[in-house]
Amino acid sequence: MPALDSLINAFITLFVTADPVGNAPLFLALTAGLSASTRRSVAIKGSFISFAVLTLFAITGTAILDAVGITIDAFRIAGGLLLFVTAFEMIYGQRQERREETTTSVSDHAANIAVFPLAIPLLAGPGTISATILLSSQLSADNAGNEWSATFALVAVIAVLMILTAVILVAAELLDKYISNTAKLVVTRLLGVLLAALSVQYIADGVLAFSNH
Repeated sequence: MPALDSLINAFITLFVTADPVGNAPLFLALTAGLSASTRRSVAIKGSFISFAVLTLFAITGTAILDAVGITIDAFRIAGGLLLFVTAFEMIYGQRQERREETTTSVSDHAANIAVFPLAIPLLAGPGTISATILLSSQLSADNAGNEWSATFALVAVIAVLMILTAVILVAAELLDKYISNTAKLVVTRLLGVLLAALSVQYIADGVLAFSNH
């Protein structure tokens, strides 16, 4: 079973990349005009779909990479670069602008909001998928001989994350009333800085592994 600090690190990494707090205002925009019960349904369905997608990559991510001949070290560097781009967008506000453009393009498809864009790409986007695969590989390597236990622990972390995400989205209306725009910007920037640090660590680990080959 993975150490508690490894699981906490995994949760923080996935929480930052999924960014449920940052997605809460967008969720309100996507579901504008819908009833409270419909909003709850969209939040729960979107979180469940995200859980299914991330679980799939947590279980099969490394196998998929092996099938196409990509080493985990190469993917770790690429994933770190991708996470850094996401962090850059969060810090400088470009991520929210892109989300607003996405919102406009799907405003006439309320029935599919839970799948797109809420689950994919906002919650289970490229950055979150990359982080899931990297964490799966890292936890399995740290628990050699007990890989399935490590994978199960990661799936449990993803489940906790998506339950928390659903709660945040359901409570988004209250959050929107009591959190100022300035506070939302501060939270998003803080998460972006944390994600940037984590992405640099992924890149450094990948480069170090390559140099030792």
